[in-house]
Order: sequence, then structure tokens, then C-alpha cells
Amino acid sequence: MEYTDSDRATALAEKVRTFVDEVAIPLERELLGDRPISPEELRELQDEARDRGIYAPQMPEEYGGLGYDLRDVLPAFEAAGRSYLAPPAMRIDAPDEGNMHTLELVGTDEQKDRWLRPLVAGDIRSGFSMTEPKGGAGSDPKMIQTRAERDPGTGEWVINGHKWWTTNGLEADILLVMARTDPEAHPYQGCSIFLVPADADGVTIIRDVSHLGGGVTGSSHAEIEYDDVRVPESSVLGGLHQGFAVAQQRLGPARLTHCMRFTGMAQRALDVAKAYVSERHAFGTPLADKQSLRFEIADAETSLHAARTMVRHAADRLTDGDQARVPVSMCKVFTANAAQDAIDCAVQCCGGNGIGKDLPLADFYEDVRVFRIVDGADEVHRRVIARDAFDDVDSSEVEHVLEF
Repeated sequence: MEYTDSDRATALAEKVRTFVDEVAIPLERELLGDRPISPEELRELQDEARDRGIYAPQMPEEYGGLGYDLRDVLPAFEAAGRSYLAPPAMRIDAPDEGNMHTLELVGTDEQKDRWLRPLVAGDIRSGFSMTEPKGGAGSDPKMIQTRAERDPGTGEWVINGHKWWTTNGLEADILLVMARTDPEAHPYQGCSIFLVPADADGVTIIRDVSHLGGGVTGSSHAEIEYDDVRVPESSVLGGLHQGFAVAQQRLGPARLTHCMRFTGMAQRALDVAKAYVSERHAFGTPLADKQSLRFEIADAETSLHAARTMVRHAADRLTDGDQARVPVSMCKVFTANAAQDAIDCAVQCCGGNGIGKDLPLADFYEDVRVFRIVDGADEVHRRVIARDAFDDVDSSEVEHVLEF
């Protein structure tokens, strides 16, 4: 498939594909179904990514990255998504990738020196702490219950709240915590994001929420209590009461890069399935000769092509300064379902081997189902798309249709 990717983007993606084939997938095969990658093994992978010129391509050079823009880095994200291990090796894995982007966009010089540089270097990890248990923020973030109040005596902010599904919560050194800072204002104008060290007094990790998926990277989804956690004024990220505006800046690009990682996963699943059905015989001929399987794979390939094209279009809009909320939502809901259908097809094609753990397909199947919920559930994105669709309805056209 050909796209109007720049020569620079194509060259980077090719280097990433070589790294995945030569380094990441062989190690992944050793770990699959056995144990998560160790910190020492991950550091070795990151060093290898640096040596190959593919480490943190999305970050500015001044912070240790390669300085590629969003549009040029997309093919590399897809190539990396073919393996569980390539994104963390390249420092393009969620949520650190999105958190680094947020710090780059709105962080102060002090915040960047303290947190962004070591994040890019892989010396620390981060978590985005917004989702709350029942009754709090979830698909409707306006329901946020966590509060931050300023102590007039010290000028510090005091945070109290209960969060869960904080990805990397157990591993994080720094937590980006969303909290209400003006209870009288609408949540969209009355919330702020705070940079909270994970070892701050009052931060209590309750548990890692056991969950579907996880692969060989072993990232956590922590339940966390914030009990009178004190942070200085300098911990506010992106301006007081600007939490939702900052989150929106973070989520647009992060959703697109997430889409590309999952198209890479889905493409590898199809590649595994095509290789399998080409060798596996049943009822006198290779499975690859069965028209029903060929058509299913053709449909999956078509949907992934459409997803790649949509993501590039939305990335162009973002690069041009547009928030592109509707195109991004379209990308997220379409890609999540296209990737799920492709991986489901691959599992079915491989039969018993598809549900076994000798191949990566079973793990892919678990993870892709999660993608239809994380970063905004399908229903949330369809709501955004539908609202925009009905906002464009012309009343005179409605009258014409009703008359007809």
C-alpha cells in the first residue's frame, strides 16, 4: 500500500520494521506466555533502539528525541505496533508517550527539566490519573469527584480523591492527576492537572486492577487514593483550571498514535494467519484456497487500509492547527473495530493454534478488545460524531424531506 508519506517517514519506518523483525519479535517469542520483560532487558532494548536511530522519534532533539513531527512518525508507530516490545523500547508506548507530549506542549521549563527529560531517557515512568470508581469520572469526565483546594497558609494545593485504571500506576514515578479546583464552575472550566510524585505523602496504591490483556509488557492499571496530598503551586500543569483543555491537546495525537500501534498489531495477526493457512491443509487443499477465508482476509485488509488513511487525514488536520475532534473520534472508533475484526479473523483462521499461546494471536485478541474502551469507549466517540452530524442538519432540508 502506498501513501503520501515523506521519504523521511518511510526511511524511519523501515528501520523500525528491521528492529522489530531482528530484535523485538525474537525476544517476544522467548517471553510469550511466560513472564513480563525485566527492567534490565527493557533497558537493553532501549539502548539498541538508540543505536539504530529509532529512539523517541516523536520528541524534540533538545529533550533526547529525534524531532519528527506527528505526520512523519505515524508509519513508525505502526511498524512498532507489530510487537509488544518495540513501543516501550522506542519510548513510544502509552501512557508515557502521551504524557511526554503533554509536558512538551504545556510544561514549564522547570517541569520539563525535572520530569520530561528523564521520561524521554527512560529513567522514570508516568501515569495519567483521571478515571474514578463508580459515581466519578469515566466515559463522562464531567462527573469528576477528586478535589484540590489551596491552603491559604502555605499556598500549597491539597488533593483528595479516589482514582482507578491509572495505567502504569504501580510503576509510575510521576502521576498526572486531574482534580476539581473550582467547584462553582463547570468542570470543563474548573479542573486542573497536577504533577504529583508517586512517592508523595498521602498517595496510596490500593491494588493493580486485574484486567483483560497486558501482553508481555506487564503494565499495571492501579487503583489509587489521594489523601491530603500536598503539592506546590508549581505542580499545576498547563495553567489553573485548564485541565480539560490540556487533556484535549493530549488526547488527539495520543489517540492517533494508539490507532497506528493497533493497526500494526492487526497487520501482524493477518500475516501470521496468511502464513498459517498457506501451509495448513484440510479437505484436500490448503486452507488458503478456501474462498470464504480469502474473502474474510480481503475484508480485513481493506478495513485496515481505510483506517491508515483516516489516521493520516486526521493527523494532517492536527498538524495544521485544527483540533480535529470529529476526525479523531472517527479514527478511534473505526480503527478499534477494524483491528478487532482483523485479529478475530486471524484467530479463526488458525483454529486451535489461534487460541493457543504458542502464537501471539490470543494475547492480541485480549488487548484489541480493550482498545474499544480505553482512550474513549466506542459510544463516546460515536456521540461526538453524531452530535456533529446533527449540528449540520438544515431545517429547510428537513421540511423538504418531510414534505416528500
